[in-house]
Amino acid sequence: MKLATFIPRGTKRIPPAYFHYARNRLHTTVNADEIAHFSKLSSHWWDEQGEFSVLHRMNPVRVQYIVDKLREVQLDEDESSASNATRVLNGLDVLDIGCGGGLMSESLARLGARTVGVDASASNIAIASLHASADPFLSQGDSRLIYRHSSSEEMVQESKRFDVVCSMEVLEHVDNPASFIRSCCDLVKPGGHLFLSTIARTPLAYFLTIFMAEHVLKKVTLGTHTYDKFVNSEELVSFFRDDMAWFKHNYGRLEAEVRGLIYIPWEGRWMLAGRNQFGTTECNYMFWARKPRW
Repeated sequence: MKLATFIPRGTKRIPPAYFHYARNRLHTTVNADEIAHFSKLSSHWWDEQGEFSVLHRMNPVRVQYIVDKLREVQLDEDESSASNATRVLNGLDVLDIGCGGGLMSESLARLGARTVGVDASASNIAIASLHASADPFLSQGDSRLIYRHSSSEEMVQESKRFDVVCSMEVLEHVDNPASFIRSCCDLVKPGGHLFLSTIARTPLAYFLTIFMAEHVLKKVTLGTHTYDKFVNSEELVSFFRDDMAWFKHNYGRLEAEVRGLIYIPWEGRWMLAGRNQFGTTECNYMFWARKPRW
């Protein structure tokens, strides 16, 4: 049976120019239904075997990619920085948009980043703050880790900008992805870095993340994902190239990159696919781009 047969009849297929069409439709990207959904699940964030077990297993791979990419750029600019490669996040201002219960925020803070985690769900922020308060290293009151009940659009209204902006597994849950990404871009300092993680809009992604994860295995609450909100990697690349002008057609590995995230079920772990590895961005993937200094 073809995977496409699992996609419900009438499911909206978003055209490649979706970002362009969506540019001016909404003033906010926060979806109230999505926030209500995740707020109900907020108490499960730190249960490694529960609702968010997939993210717990994915988190180390995502964090390592951020570290490795920053290190790669750093070494390209200054080979003498090799001795400080293990502390590449030390002292950087990092923003984690849609931080949920704080899985990534805590990891980044422990690596030395001055981390701000924001989420549109007050329940998520409460859980994240409570969990961090139990760790003396994270609760020293020295701005190592701060949580705020806010959105990317609200953060843009402030003057603070960040060396690194992350938004993991959020893009597929917002309204008007173009506006959301623009707000993320606005929060990055010139020469800074933006990291996104999301899900491609493909038959394989539907089969794995909705049909299997929600309906068959029931690893994820029914309704967590909406197929027509998934975003293909080529759409992201096109948006950053044509709309944001962050890079040109022949962009290099120090300007932007797409890497697939592959789950290995018999080992119970995630791995980052190699560069340009065929077919690896058909489901979960990471996107990185560096903001021009202009």
